[in-house]
Amino acid sequence: MPSKAKTGKKLVIVESPAKSKTIAKYLGEGFIVEASIGHIRDLPQPSELPAELKKTSVGKFAVDIDHDFKPYYVVSPDKKKKVTELKAALKDADELYLATDGDREGEAIAWHLLEVLKPKVPVYRMTFGEITKEAIQRAMGNLRDVDQDLVDAQETRRVLDRLYGYEISPVLWRKVARGLSAGRVQSVVTRMVVDRERERMAFKAASYWDLTGQFGAESGSFKAKLAAVDGAKVATGRDFNDNGELTSRNVAHLNEELATSLAAGLQNADFRVRSVDTKPYTRRPAAPFTTSTLQQEAGRKLRFSSKSTMQIAQRLYENGYITYMRTDSSALSDEAVTAARRQASELYGPEYVPQSPRVYSNKAANAQEAHEAIRPAGDSFRTPAQVAKQLSGDEFRLYELIWKRTVASQMGDAKGSTATIRLGAVSTDGRDAEFSASGTVITFPGFLAAYEEGKDETRGDDDSDEARRLPNVAKDDSLTATDIQAVGHETSPPPRYTEASLTAELEKKGIGRPSTYASTISTIQDRGYVRKQGSALVPSWIAFSVIRLLEQHFSDYVDYEFTADMEGDLDKIANGQEAGASWLRHFYFGEDSDPGLLSIVNNLGEIDAREINSIPITDEITLRVGKFGPYLESSAAVVDPKTGEIVESARANVPEDLAPDELTAAKAIELMETAAPEERVLGTDPHTGHTVVAKNGRYGAYVTEIIPEMTDDELAKQPVEYYKNGKPKPPKKPVKAKPRTGSLFKSMTVESVTLDEALQLMSLPRALGEDAEGNLITVQNGRFGPYLKKGTDSRSIGSEEEIFTITLEQALEIYSQPKQRGARAAVPPLAEFGPDPVSEKNIVVKEGRFGPYITDGITNITVPRATSLEELTREQAVELLAEKRAKGPVKRTATRKAPAKKKATAKK
Repeated sequence: MPSKAKTGKKLVIVESPAKSKTIAKYLGEGFIVEASIGHIRDLPQPSELPAELKKTSVGKFAVDIDHDFKPYYVVSPDKKKKVTELKAALKDADELYLATDGDREGEAIAWHLLEVLKPKVPVYRMTFGEITKEAIQRAMGNLRDVDQDLVDAQETRRVLDRLYGYEISPVLWRKVARGLSAGRVQSVVTRMVVDRERERMAFKAASYWDLTGQFGAESGSFKAKLAAVDGAKVATGRDFNDNGELTSRNVAHLNEELATSLAAGLQNADFRVRSVDTKPYTRRPAAPFTTSTLQQEAGRKLRFSSKSTMQIAQRLYENGYITYMRTDSSALSDEAVTAARRQASELYGPEYVPQSPRVYSNKAANAQEAHEAIRPAGDSFRTPAQVAKQLSGDEFRLYELIWKRTVASQMGDAKGSTATIRLGAVSTDGRDAEFSASGTVITFPGFLAAYEEGKDETRGDDDSDEARRLPNVAKDDSLTATDIQAVGHETSPPPRYTEASLTAELEKKGIGRPSTYASTISTIQDRGYVRKQGSALVPSWIAFSVIRLLEQHFSDYVDYEFTADMEGDLDKIANGQEAGASWLRHFYFGEDSDPGLLSIVNNLGEIDAREINSIPITDEITLRVGKFGPYLESSAAVVDPKTGEIVESARANVPEDLAPDELTAAKAIELMETAAPEERVLGTDPHTGHTVVAKNGRYGAYVTEIIPEMTDDELAKQPVEYYKNGKPKPPKKPVKAKPRTGSLFKSMTVESVTLDEALQLMSLPRALGEDAEGNLITVQNGRFGPYLKKGTDSRSIGSEEEIFTITLEQALEIYSQPKQRGARAAVPPLAEFGPDPVSEKNIVVKEGRFGPYITDGITNITVPRATSLEELTREQAVELLAEKRAKGPVKRTATRKAPAKKKATAKK
C-alpha cells in the first residue's frame, strides 16, 4: 500500500476554543489548532450499557470489577461530531501534537484522544504553563510522550469516585431522601461544615469584663486597655473553653460589678508609666499564588466565590495573561523572578528589591499539577494599567491581584518597630490596675508598598498591634486619665467557614486537590447540603442526616485522616510507586482484617431511618428531616378537647432561612406555640358528602376534600374477574380517587377561609366559554398568580378575586391584544447588567418558576445555586449566557405515538 503523501500540516489539539485561538497566534505556518472541548470520553451510566454487558461484572459501575477495574469508556454523545471533525483534520496531518493541560486531567484527555483517534503519524505530547510566544517555543523544544502514570492516577480517581458514589448514594436514597449523593471529597467537606455548625450549637457563651481608658502625656494621648489586676492577668475570651468555663489559672475574671467598681475607683488615680518596651518589627511577603491561596485571597479581597475565581482565572490563562491556574507550587521560574524583581525596581525603586532573589518552598506535602505558581504570563510582566482596556472588570481585578502578589513576593521585608507601654495606678479600694497599649510604626514599607495579604475571621479578642505611633514617654512619667470605662464582652462561637477559610482548612488537612476545591464547594451548595448566608457557609438539616448516617455506618469514608491518606495513595500512583488496579482492588474488596467498601455495604444491617433523621432540641421537641423538609415534632400528648382522645403529636414547620445553631430550645418552643394549625375542618360538601379541610402545606395553605376509603362491604361488591381457566382473580386494589384541591388566595388563611370559599377554590379551573374558533377559555390560579388559558396560550390577569368575576367578553378582549412577553413586566427585574456583547440586548435577572434566571430576551440560563444574586457580576452573566449559546438549544426527544390499528373490514 503506498504511503500517504506529505502535506506539511501539523495538527495541534488543545481543550478549549479560547486556548486554540491564543496558541494559534504563536505557532508557525502549517500548524492547525483544534479544540477537543474537554474530555471526549467518559464512563456511561450503567443503564446506557449494551444489553450484553448489563449482567456482567461491568454492569454495575460501567467498570469491570473482576478484571483489574478496567473502565468501559464511551464517546460522549455530544462529542461524536467533534471526534469526527478531529479525525478528518488528522487525515490531512503529518504530525499530531497533544497540547492539553499538564495536570492529570489534561494528561488523561490526551490519552483518550490517542485511544479514539488512533493516529498513524508521529505523536508528541506538548505542555506549557503559560500561553506566550516564549513558552510555546520552549514547549516545542521539550516534547515528550504521554505520561502513563499520570493517566493511571486520573483513571484510578475516576473509578474510585464511581465506586464510592454508586455504592453509598443508594443508602442515602433509602434512608434519608431520594436524589442525594455521596462523594469521596464532597461528603468529607460537607462533614467539615456540619461539624463546625455542631460546635456552634453546643457552644455556651461566657461573660467577662475589662476596662479601657484614654491617657495623656506631654507628647500626646493614647488609648490603653486593662491588662492585670493585683498582678493577675485579666481574663479575655481566649481563657474560656466552648462550654463557657474558665480554663486559665491565675487570671482575674472580672464581672460587671467588679469592673464597674474598679473603673469608679480609678477616676482620680495617679497613673504612671511602669515600662516602655520597643522591639524591631519585620514582616516578610507572602509566597506567590497557588490554586488554593488564589481562591482564598480572591474570596477575602474581591468577594469572589471559588468557582468564579477559577472561571475568571481560566479565561486569563487561555488568553495569555497568566500562567496555568491549577497548581500546588509556589515556586517561580528564573525568568519570572527576574521579571518581578525588575518591575519592582522600576516601579518602587531599587531599594525595595533585596540583594538575593526570594525562593519559596512548597507547603503542600506533594506539590504537583503545574510546577510553577500562578503569576502574570511572559518573561516580562504587563502592568495592570497596560491590560486594563483588554480585560473585563472582574478579569482586571483578578489580574491585578495576581500581579501585585507576584511582584510583592520578590520585594524587601517591611520594617519598623513595635512599642508596648505598661502603665498603672492603685484604685481607691486598694486594687492595683495595670493597663497596656501597643503600636507598630512602619519605617520602611518594603513589599507593603505593593500588596498586603488579607485575613479570615478569627475568634477571641483582637490583640493585633495597630499601625499607630505611641507618644514618646519614659518610665515613671505621670499620665492624665480620662474616660475610664468598664466594657462587657461575651465569648464568640467558632466562626462559620467561608469559601476562603474552608479552602485553607482543606489544604491544611490534605483533603482533596486544590484544583478541585472550587467544584467541590460548588457541588455541596448545588446539592442543597450547604447554603450561603452572606459569605458564611451554613449546612442544611438534610446535611446533618446525611453526615450522621455516614459517620455511623461509613465512618472511614468521612474520616479526615483516612481521606487525606487516600489522597497520598493516589499521589503514589501518579509517581509510578503503586499500580491503580491493585489499589482499587484493596479499596473495594478489602484484604484480611481490612474490610473493603463492598463488605461494608453488604453488612450494613438495619439502619433506623427515623433515628438518623431526628435531632433532639429539647426533652419534648425533636427536629425531624422529612420528605418535604425539616419540621419540629413534640412528644407531649395532645388531647382533643371535644373527645378527650390523644391525637397526633403537634408539629411546626422550621423556617428555611433559620440556621441550625439558631434553633435553640427557646426558639423551638416559640415555633411550636405560634405554629398555625396543620388542618382545620370546614364542613361537608353538599354535593359529594366529602369532608372539606384547610391545610398548611410545604408550598403554602390550601383546601382539599377527604375521600373516604371503600369499606369491606363495598370492596366485596366489586365485580370479580376470572382467569381463562375459570378460577377467580385476586381482587384488585381499587384505584384511589384524586381529591380536588385549591390553593388559598393571598387574602385567605387556614383560620379564616370558609366552606363556601373552599368549594369555589376546588371548582377551579373555571370555564368561561369558547372563542369564535371553538377554543375553550378557562381561568385559574397558578404559582405566579391568576391567569387565563386557551390551548397553550396563557395570559395573566390582575388579581385573584377576578378569577370568579371575569367574564368571557373580558377574556376575549385580553386575547385580542398582542401577547406581552413580559406581561408580568410590571415586576421589576432582580438585577440589570446592560447590553450583551453578542446579542446587544439588555441583560437582566428575573424570578422564574425554578428560581432566578439570566436573560437577554433571547437566551435564558438559570443562576447557579452556588452564586447568590449579590455576588453575581456582569462578567459572570455574560459568560453564563455565552456558555448556554454555545451548547445550543436543548434537544427534546419526540414522543412517537403508535399508529392507530386499522379496523378489520367486515366481509360481505
